[in-house]
Parts: sequence; C-alpha cells; structure tokens
Amino acid sequence: MRFHIPLTFSSIGNLKARSKFFLSKIKYKKGTKLEENLINSDLDISREEYLAICLRTLVFSFIIFLVLLTTVFALLGIRFFYLFGILAAVGFSFFVFFSQAAYPFIYVSKRQKNIERNLIPALSDILVQLNSGIPLFSILVNVSSEDYEELSKEFKKAVRRIGAGEPEALVLDDLGRKNPSPFFRRTLWQISSGMKSGADMAIVIRESIDSLNEEQLIQIQNYGNKLNPLIVFYMLIAVIVPALSITFMTIISSLINLPKNTTTIMFIALFVFVVLIQIMFLGLIKSRRPSLL
Repeated sequence: MRFHIPLTFSSIGNLKARSKFFLSKIKYKKGTKLEENLINSDLDISREEYLAICLRTLVFSFIIFLVLLTTVFALLGIRFFYLFGILAAVGFSFFVFFSQAAYPFIYVSKRQKNIERNLIPALSDILVQLNSGIPLFSILVNVSSEDYEELSKEFKKAVRRIGAGEPEALVLDDLGRKNPSPFFRRTLWQISSGMKSGADMAIVIRESIDSLNEEQLIQIQNYGNKLNPLIVFYMLIAVIVPALSITFMTIISSLINLPKNTTTIMFIALFVFVVLIQIMFLGLIKSRRPSLL
C-alpha cells in the first residue's frame, strides 16, 4: 500500500515545499491522533506540514470550484449565481479538505487490517521453519520476501535493522511499539520476551497462534451478531420499501394521471435509491469484516 494524499498529483516532498507559506498558519500541537497516524504510516512529515498541505489544497480548490461553478450557474441563467457559486465552492472545498485530513486514519486502518489478515498464515510459516531447525533471523528474511503484503514490509524493516547490527529482541520490541496493529504488537512483544528469557521460540510462536485463533473465533461470533440487524435493515430498506413504493407510485400515477415524464423520473429515482442502498450495505458488510480473517 502506498500513501498518496487524495486529490493531489505531486509527491509528498513537492507538496511540503509548496505549502511552506501555510505552515506558519498551523498551530503546533503534540500528541494528537493525526500525528500518531502519520508516524504509523512511515511518513517523513509532521502534523503541521500535513495540515499545511490540506490548507493549501482547501484554498486552491475553493478558487477553482468558485470559478467553475459560478460560470456554470451564470450560463444556466440562475439568479444570484455568484451567491450559489460561493456556497457550492465552500461545500466542495471543505469536502476535499476533510477527505485529505481523514486519509491518514483511513490508511492506517487499512494497513492494520492487512497486517492482521496475514498474521496467522505468517506465524504458521515461521513455526514450520522453526521446527525445521532454521535460525530465527533467516526465518525473518524468508518471511520478508514472501507475499504477506504489509506484514512482509514490516519484517523487512526488522531485517534491515538487525542486519545493520542492532539486537534482534530490541528491534522487534521497537517495531511492535510503532505498529498500529495490537495483535501484531502483542505477537512481537511475546517473541522478543521469549528471546530475552531464552525460551523455546517454537513454543512461543505456537502459543501466539493459539491466542490469535481464539481471538479469531471471538471476532467471527461478534461479526455474526452484527450481521443480524444489518440483514433486517437491508430487507426493510432494499426489498420491502421499494416493493411498496412501486405499488404506491403505480396506483397514485393512475389515479391522479401524472405526466409520463414525472412518473419516469420517480421510478428512476427509486432505482438509484435502491442501487445506493446496495452499495452502502456492501460497504457496511466489508467494514465490519473481522480483521483476522
């Protein structure tokens, strides 16, 4: 996964250089959630620099939307087109600003789920290699080159630092401290504690896998409990309401003799509404999927 600020076309380095004017407008604040998300995203950018980029985009998007929308409203002959243009430009530009400001949280959340989804298969791979007598560092190198997506990238960081001469236990400890996933963090701490105490690493990894399997079962049960009200909501909004609406609109259009165009628009609006509900329902199902599955 690559971090790319939404609705921008340059690299983060170029955006930082272009936003220096707005940097002085941002008040310094330490220990915020945005700063934590930027650190977890492995970005060389501070909270103030990121907000300066968002503020610069807000100003430029307001100017662009103001010119475009005011021109469109003027060509359509709308009264007070300049007023509607300003209001619409403010709405669109603030939507762009909040999309960019919220993106680090969304990115970290996706990255966390990606790590946790690959965690049990990767630990099973590590356990097999440990039982085969392969040293732990060689196992980390092997896992870092496998296709475990974000998890492999995390192990690549560990391999790079260990190869530079840092102690394995301290590297894994520090890697867990900076990772957004609580399950991966707990696993790394168990491994580093086992290395410090001289425990059998195969037993430590096996216990970590058992713990994650138990957590996976709990997540599946909670997922099933969350699906029940969602299914009721889906049946009500996407099946019952449209069926009743079609019957109601058919009867009303016949009784009051609605024009053909009006009736067509009503049915098209109902169709669009049902499609949007379907998309929203799929998004809800996906967002509530257990992270360890």
